[in-house]
Parts: sequence; C-alpha cells; structure tokens
Amino acid sequence: MLNEHSAEMFEPFVADEYIERLVWRTPGGGSRGGPEAFDPKRLLEEFVNHIQELQIMDERIQRKVEKLEQQCQKEAKEFAKKVQELQKSNQIKEAADIIQKLHLIAQELPFDRFSEVKSKIASKYHDLECQLIQEFTSAQRRGEISRMREVAAVLLHFKGYSHCVDVYIKQCQEGAYLRNDIFEDAAVLCQRVNKQVGDIFSNPETVLAKLIQNVFEIKLQSFVKEQLEECRKSDAEQYLKNLYDLYTRTSSLSSKLMEFNLGTDKQTFLSKLIKSIFISYLENYIEVETGYLKSRSAMILQRYYDSKNHQKRSIGTGGIQDLKERIRQRTNLPLGPSIDTHGETFLSQEVVVNLLQETKQAFERCHRLSDPSDLPRNAFRIFTILVEFLCIEHIDYALETGLAGIPSSDSRNANLYFLDVVQQANTIFHLFDKQFNDHLMPLISSSPKLSECLQKKKEIIEQMEMKLDTGIDRTLNCMIGQMKHILAAEQKKTDFKPEDENNVLIQYTNACVKVCAYVRKQVEKIKNSMDGKNVDTVLMELGVRFHRLIYEHLQQYSYSCMGGMLAICDVAEYRKCAKDFKIPMVLHLFDTLHALCNLLVVAPDNLKQVCSGEQLANLDKNILHSFVQLRADYRSARLARHFS
Repeated sequence: MLNEHSAEMFEPFVADEYIERLVWRTPGGGSRGGPEAFDPKRLLEEFVNHIQELQIMDERIQRKVEKLEQQCQKEAKEFAKKVQELQKSNQIKEAADIIQKLHLIAQELPFDRFSEVKSKIASKYHDLECQLIQEFTSAQRRGEISRMREVAAVLLHFKGYSHCVDVYIKQCQEGAYLRNDIFEDAAVLCQRVNKQVGDIFSNPETVLAKLIQNVFEIKLQSFVKEQLEECRKSDAEQYLKNLYDLYTRTSSLSSKLMEFNLGTDKQTFLSKLIKSIFISYLENYIEVETGYLKSRSAMILQRYYDSKNHQKRSIGTGGIQDLKERIRQRTNLPLGPSIDTHGETFLSQEVVVNLLQETKQAFERCHRLSDPSDLPRNAFRIFTILVEFLCIEHIDYALETGLAGIPSSDSRNANLYFLDVVQQANTIFHLFDKQFNDHLMPLISSSPKLSECLQKKKEIIEQMEMKLDTGIDRTLNCMIGQMKHILAAEQKKTDFKPEDENNVLIQYTNACVKVCAYVRKQVEKIKNSMDGKNVDTVLMELGVRFHRLIYEHLQQYSYSCMGGMLAICDVAEYRKCAKDFKIPMVLHLFDTLHALCNLLVVAPDNLKQVCSGEQLANLDKNILHSFVQLRADYRSARLARHFS
C-alpha cells in the first residue's frame, strides 16, 4: 500500500491530510455510512504496518543520502587538490620568471657591494632549478607528457636545462635493453623516443641526437669492447668475425637512424659515432687480417700435404735453378732425375675452394672495415697473399713437381700424368679468375692499384702458361716416344715385303692397330684435360708430330706390291685415327700421306699421272721421288725411266 502512494510522500507533507487520506482508503476506517461499519482494530493494524514501512523507507533513503554525501566530499577534495596543483604550477612559472630575471640582473651587480644579495639569488636560483628537475623526473615516471612539456619549457631558460635532457635520456633507457639483441633494442628505443620527444621539448632533434650519442658512446661501445677484447689476442679468426659482425650491425642501426631528424648533417654525425666505437680496432685491422690469412692459408696447405704423406720439395730460384729452367724451356731436356709422383697431381680442388673462401671473406671484411682511402691498398695486400699461397705455393709447386715427373721421351711404358695436372690447373685458373673479377675488381676498379693487380695477374698466368706449355710439349714428346717404341717392337720388315706375295691377308698391321689404340686414348685424354682453343692447339701439335712419325717410319722400309697395299691400309687406319682429332690440317696431312703411299703400288706407266693429281701436284718433287724410291722394283730401268 505504501508503494502505491510513495509518490505522495515526496509532495509537501501535511500530517492531518496524510492521515485523513490513509483512513479514507482503509476499509472499515471511514465514518460515512456504507456496507462496512467503522472498525477501529483494523484501522489500528493498518497504522502499525504503515509506520513500519515508513521506517524501512527512511533507513534506505538515509543510506543513499550518506553515500551521495561521501561521493560529493571525495570529488570536492579532488577538485580542490587539482585547483591547488594548478595554482602551484602557475606559482612555479611565476617564481621561475622572477628568479630568472633576478639572476640576470645580479650578473651586472658589483660583487663587493652586493655579494650577499647575489649569493641569495644564486641559492634560490639553484633550489628552484633542482625543484623543476625533480618535478620533471616525477612527471616522466608518471608518464605525464603535458606536465613534462610545461616543466621543460620553464627550464629552457635555466642553466640546468641540459640536465633535464640528461634525466630524460637516462630514464628513457630504463628497462629498454631486455632482448638478447642490443642493436634491435636500441632501434626500438630510438623509434619510441622519436615519436614522443616532439611533444615534450622545443628542440626534439637535438634531444634525440643526444640520446643516440649516449646509446653509441656508452651502451654500444661497452658491448663492442666486451665482445672483442676477450678474443683479440687469443683467437684472430673469431676476433675478425666478431669485428665484421659488430661493425655491420652498427652500420645497419645507423642506416635505420638516418630516417629521423637529427639536425643538419646526420650522416657525418652518425659516421663519427661509429668511428669513435671502432677506431682502436680499425687502425690495425689489415695487419690482423693479413696475419691471420697467411697463417690460415699455410695451415690449409700443410694439412693437405700431410694427408698425402708428402714432404714438399724446395723449389729454388735464381742462379743455377734459373739457368736450368731456361735450358729446359729451350731444349726440352729433363735436367736432373725424373720424380715418380705415382699419379698424384698435388692439386686439390678442396684446398683451392678453402683458400678462395678464406680470401673471399677477407675481401668482404676489407670492404667493410677499411677506410675508403686505404681500401685499394688493403685489397691488394690480400690479393698478394692469395697469389703467394694459391698460385705459387700450390699451383706452381704442382707444375714444378709435374714437370719433374715427366719421363724422358725414350722411356718405355711411361705413365703420363701431366695432363691431369693441366686439367686441374685449368679448373683452378677459372676459379681464381672468377674471384679476381667478382671480389677484387670492385674494390680497386677506380684506383691506381687496378693496373698493378692486372699486371701481377698477367705475370702469374704467363708464368703458369709457360710451364704448362713446357709440360705439354714434353708430354707430347713422350707420347711420340711411346709410339716409336710400339712401332719398333711391333713392325716387322716382312710386313711390307712378305716372302709369299700370294699368301697375304690385306689388312692393317699389328703395329698400326696398337699405335692407333694408343693415339685414340691420348686424344681423349687431351680433350678431357683442356677446353676451348687449347684443345685444338695441342691436338694440332700432336697431329703434326704423329704425322711426322708415321711419315719417317714409312721411309725406313722397302715395299713390294703387296707390301705397298698393306702400307696403304695402315695409313688409311692412321687417317681414321686422325679424324678423331677434328683438326682439318691434320686430316689433310694424312690425306696427302695416303696419296703418297699410292706411289708404292701404282703401275709404272701411271706414275706421272698420279704425281700430277690434285693431292700431290703441289708437293716437292724430291718428296715424291723419295716415296717412289721405296718400291722394291725402283731400280728397274723401266720404273726409273717412267718417273724421270
């Protein structure tokens, strides 16, 4: 019932009217006539219940009032505090302005008359400055950017403004280095500050530059020193790797920082910071690099020769050694005993790859760590080490050993391994040339060192080619010597002048079969050992010598008619063998020799006609005569008459 009339309770309250309305609405409570007579008990009960409900409502309303009063008091206190802070803030600005002006005026006052005043002003100036810095520090810790901006603006005219910046930089770095990557941490820190610093300071580029300087000169420099000092004297390889990695990552960080506004010449600013960290390590970098590269290269070579159980021979230079070399090159004579290399070339592609890999890494470090003015000179020093250990100590040594292992031309059953040396040397030359072009040339292309490097490379290659040519020439002589032995052992005089002319099987001789088999094997080996024009050049030389050998060999015999047919068959087989050379001139020589052999069997009456044929017409008459003289019937008057 109370809820039905609760709205009435909040209207202006008149007790008599309120009771009258309550009685009127209660059954049995009215005084007028009606179906229900006046019931005092029921009315009393209604009054008691209504009074209880009013008491409950009163308690509820009272609690709500108390809660609202507490909230109001709290908001009033907060408002008062905020007003107080704003007032205080304003008084700081006013006080700062006053003390700043007093400080400037005090500078002009004579010390002897106003020393006490000046001292008080200075003390107040210092105290206020400290308060401002403390306020800035607290605001930064609370993350109140607007308050930091206000205090920084006030401090801008104080001497302690730089200290305010120092505090900001110090606190920015608290908890900033949590990853394992200090360079990434530094980049994230600078990116975060770059977004914030413009909202706080009037000179954000100066503050950001000072933060970066602090990061480089303190944090990064300490980290770099820790990483390098422990291996600087004990492990050159690790030291160089660390130095290259740290310098590269520092430079990468610098590139990221170039995106920010750091003032007018940020490139120079960042370059100086990098230099300040690494200058003590870069001053003697190339000495460490070349020292390590020499020892590493020597170790790679020694490990290889040890694996072959080989003690390197001393290859002398100058004096008698040079004289022997000149004699050997001009006369092709083996000076000194031949060395049996047991088929070992003493060239290793694995060794070469390792040497080139070490040098490649040295070139990369040189490019990164050298001062631009020193780069060509440093790169040249690395190149000379590569030449020393790869070209001289490895390739040249293998060539000298290979030359010493070539047997004399009259040796029987000689194993010719020098072509294997040629094959591997050619492969190595290609790798050496590729590194020269890919990794050295970019470092020296615009400096005077370019011509010096090209000249040194040219000299090295010419020396190598000269030894290769000498070895190939002597190897070809050995091949011809082997053919001579085969012919001497297998060719019989009766092959070309059989005792029974009627019982001869017309085919090539056994000597021819063995010589051709040997030649084909050598041709294949030459093709596998060389490439390009070198193959044609060597095969041309071998083909010419092969032809001369067979030509002179045929001149040693006298030929019957059937023997001449056998000689023609042999030469035809030699001609097939010559086709494998794929050298037109060599094939032409054997075509001509084949035509000459026809003079051994042609009828006397047809000699002049054959000699004037296309293949023989341009030959010297003495050559033609020499072949005709080989005929067994040459001394007959009839043959001599027809040929004269």
